[in-house]
Amino acid sequence: MSITKESELAGMKKASEAVGCTLKEMSKYAQPGMTTKHLDEYGAKILADFGAKSAPHLTYGFPGWTCISVNNEFCHGIPSDNTILEEGDLINIDVSAELDGFWSDNGNSFVLGKDIHQHQKLVEASKQILHKAIFNIKGGVRIADIGHLIETEAKKRGYKVIRNLTGHGIGRSLHEEPGEIANYRDRYNQTRFKKNSVIAIETFIATTSTYTETLKDGWTMVGNKGGFMAQHEHTIVVTDGKPIILTEQNEIWN
Repeated sequence: MSITKESELAGMKKASEAVGCTLKEMSKYAQPGMTTKHLDEYGAKILADFGAKSAPHLTYGFPGWTCISVNNEFCHGIPSDNTILEEGDLINIDVSAELDGFWSDNGNSFVLGKDIHQHQKLVEASKQILHKAIFNIKGGVRIADIGHLIETEAKKRGYKVIRNLTGHGIGRSLHEEPGEIANYRDRYNQTRFKKNSVIAIETFIATTSTYTETLKDGWTMVGNKGGFMAQHEHTIVVTDGKPIILTEQNEIWN
């Protein structure tokens, strides 16, 4: 969507506060011995307290309120009573929701407890790359150039990007124009970021894979060559200068 009046910005801020706070609290609440279903239900309660509705549940009938992916699961992991979190797990939580007709989306990958499997370096790379990408976005910048920046920064650190997962426009629905915001230079994409537009910008930084494949459950995605992936995501408003980070409450850079 494009922000044309103060009430729209206020609506986006409210929806973004709901998903940002939910993501932050879920990330803090996760602990070894907890099931991902329990963590999901904790997040669902926070969203409900804001009056927000789970976007994947609402839009796609996803069997959970948030997406929780663990270790070799890259994204869209289904919360389950059978998945029990352990010390050192690489966890990704993705929270998106609708509130009063406005939609917002954010995500966080983190290591649970001690970094016994050495995932923290990947997590830090993803966070840093998202920060650099976001602060290079302004009206008139080519989407493909931001993709190029993300891939270049990943390669510099010895990582790859996932080519079939992308950021997207957001606002009045979960996925909107400008369509796909890839993590690599898509030379066929001549689109430029527009001032006042709302986008969900996200990194997909991986150790060995460049594509994801969907498991038999129809949702959970894993790497085509295995390994691990870190994802971080903010919903932002594009400006002529520094973007407005709507989901800053998630504190993923803290």
